[in-house]
Amino acid sequence: MFKSSKFFLFTLLLIAISMAILVSGCGRNGGKAIQIKGSDTMVNLGQAWVEAFMKTHPELPIAVTGGGSGTGIAALLEGSTDIAQSSRAMEPKEFEMAKKKGIDPKVFHVANDGIAVVVNPSNPINKLTIKQLSDIFTGKIVNWKEVGGPDKSIVVLSRERNSGTHVFFLESIVKMGDKKSKNEFAAKVLMMPSSQAIVEEVSSNPSSIGYFGLGYLTSKEKDVAVAKDVNSPAISPTVKTVLNKTYPISRSLLFYTNGKPSAKTKSFIDFVLSPEGQKIVLKMDFVPIQ
Repeated sequence: MFKSSKFFLFTLLLIAISMAILVSGCGRNGGKAIQIKGSDTMVNLGQAWVEAFMKTHPELPIAVTGGGSGTGIAALLEGSTDIAQSSRAMEPKEFEMAKKKGIDPKVFHVANDGIAVVVNPSNPINKLTIKQLSDIFTGKIVNWKEVGGPDKSIVVLSRERNSGTHVFFLESIVKMGDKKSKNEFAAKVLMMPSSQAIVEEVSSNPSSIGYFGLGYLTSKEKDVAVAKDVNSPAISPTVKTVLNKTYPISRSLLFYTNGKPSAKTKSFIDFVLSPEGQKIVLKMDFVPIQ
């Protein structure tokens, strides 16, 4: 009987604590955190923005998750996110779907990025043309010796199809900027679930080649300078070359909201676009818009 009484009192205590937490949570932003979903390229940048923003706005909870640009845009169309982070522009079919659902996508250009093409540091290859890259990723070139490297089969890595980085690389490199091109990634290309997965594979596999956003580049991989063609200089991806548009694989990083954002969401976006927010962009090895 004594044990039953203790258990009953303990249960009441747990209920009281849970209710206190619930009431406390409801006092902040109506009990609802601002949701930011989407681009894996942008997830670390998004988290850095949130961490800095919440130092002065601790009462405004914000949750950041990745999954890919397509995932973020899908969440926007489903009404399950306040901000979709995307490393690509929305496609016409996505705008059409938004219209049918009564969603009015509003875009904010929040940063810039260069796509780094990377190999293992032991690989002697230092530069490639866009045509050579296209041939590697479409499977026309399968051995490193075909581009001046060692006699080894090339292990080709790509982001998965839901990734905005995948879409951008497909259009600008695999199809070489030609929307009518029928070029596609070769069947043997390994589709990796995240940029970090490519980082880990390239750093451990001497035969591999992959790509990811500039912010993921570390000393464990070697970036390959990219030339538009055989008569053009090969340019490495840096903040400077992305800003001056000399690096040929550059893009905009975007926020999408459903129409005009709420006052609380707008306060976060205003911070991101402020000089302080853009300093974080630079600190995270991306390229600011101003």
